[in-house]
Amino acid sequence: MQKEGYTGMKLICSLFITFLKIGAFTFGGGYAMIALLENEFVEKKKWLEKSEFLDMVAVAESTPGPVAINSATYIGYKIAGFAGATMSTLAVCIPSFFVIYGISLFFDQFLSLRWVSCAFRGIQVCVIYLILTAGLKMLKSIDKNTLNLTLLTLVMASMLCCSITAVSFSSVFYILICGAVGLVVFFLRKIRKGDGKTS
Repeated sequence: MQKEGYTGMKLICSLFITFLKIGAFTFGGGYAMIALLENEFVEKKKWLEKSEFLDMVAVAESTPGPVAINSATYIGYKIAGFAGATMSTLAVCIPSFFVIYGISLFFDQFLSLRWVSCAFRGIQVCVIYLILTAGLKMLKSIDKNTLNLTLLTLVMASMLCCSITAVSFSSVFYILICGAVGLVVFFLRKIRKGDGKTS
């Protein structure tokens, strides 16, 4: 377990502190966290390649559970094995746990404060910016092949149509459908390669 000067316990401690910091300053859930994770692990520390990060996002969204926790577990395991996954997951949960616990003790009084309401309005704008930034960065990083561009166009068109017609269609189905299409294309290419070798 080593990454550019970080070895063993030092690497795990660095993961813990990094995820503790990200967990404490991320508002808006896992999708808002993606931009911070990319900045920290791809651009600053360079512990992950862009392609690896995109794979992580796909896995985190496709597997059950919150995107934030799935991302922390994946990155922690990728960098420092089981210990890294455990400490990263724990670190990203600690800030949220204490904040929610504190709010729950004084929930009614907390909501009645006008400055809290104003603060949340400002945070909403920041969350939109973080999610949009993450989405644009991922869009720039994906391979511009026919399959990816076709799926992207179809998903965007479907989402727009559903919004205009007020049809409820879960984003989970978009993920499952695109995943199924990707698997079908993968196996078709594999079969074609097999036919090419035998002929």
